[in-house]
Amino acid sequence: MQLFMKMVCLQLIYRKPMLIFNTQNELVSHLNFVSNATTTIGLVPTMGALHLGHLSLLLEALQHNTLVVVSIFVNPTQFNNPEDLAKYPRTLEQDLEKIKTISEKIIVFAPSVNDIYEGKTMAQHFDFDGLENQMEGKFRPGHFEGVGTIVKRLFEIVQPTNAYFGEKDFQQLQIIKKMVQITNLSVNIISCPIFREQNGLAMSSRNERLTKNERNEAAIIFKTLLQSKNLFKTRSSNRITKFVIKTFENKKNFDLEYFQIADESSLLPCVRKNKTKKYRAFIAVFVNNIRLIDTISFN
Repeated sequence: MQLFMKMVCLQLIYRKPMLIFNTQNELVSHLNFVSNATTTIGLVPTMGALHLGHLSLLLEALQHNTLVVVSIFVNPTQFNNPEDLAKYPRTLEQDLEKIKTISEKIIVFAPSVNDIYEGKTMAQHFDFDGLENQMEGKFRPGHFEGVGTIVKRLFEIVQPTNAYFGEKDFQQLQIIKKMVQITNLSVNIISCPIFREQNGLAMSSRNERLTKNERNEAAIIFKTLLQSKNLFKTRSSNRITKFVIKTFENKKNFDLEYFQIADESSLLPCVRKNKTKKYRAFIAVFVNNIRLIDTISFN
């Protein structure tokens, strides 16, 4: 009788509109109720302002898991610039409509800051073996400790089998893998290809803040990465870096923050090429004060 009632309840649950939970206690109770020994849970952590890149992660998660959870949470501890945090788009209603186009069975977790941090909005300290000191870490102090803190918290709450992240934030991806390793969390980190606009610009929530003209001109970022990849066959990292710097010096309204060719594993700069290593280029550019990042594998 109990099994029958549980089956009836499950049927009723999935006839309802999309499930949205605003507290961790409610989400955990639901996941415990609908899960069994064979259930796999896929998690897609986001800060909202969803675009096709996020939806591609959800599609990937749906293909390989019994349940899929998407978190929508603008995490304050990973912003070193309060103005950037204030300007970050918060578009929950639009996000929910986009998720529905994929599947109404996706579970949405949209908690408050107080629910996640329980009154102590502070980042946890992690030893990432220096991964946090390169590229983004140089220009956004404390950013990756904030990232590690929120992702660890989400993993503890959702207990996912698999978690999905886009390769645009490749440094973040490596940081999360290291965090999982040092904390002994049982979750598979799945990396997914960068989803790009028609002109090659990597999809990002920040793209929505660009004007139509800026968005078109921002195609130069990916174009430059492709040129750098081609040059890497015959030229040194130093010469390629000079080429990139010169490219953006000649672009009005563009301000190159950094360009770096690095070892994919250690994220250390490539000083001299080593055929046994995999390399990747990383770039951050301001377009009229809107910060965009991108990356490309050289292998």
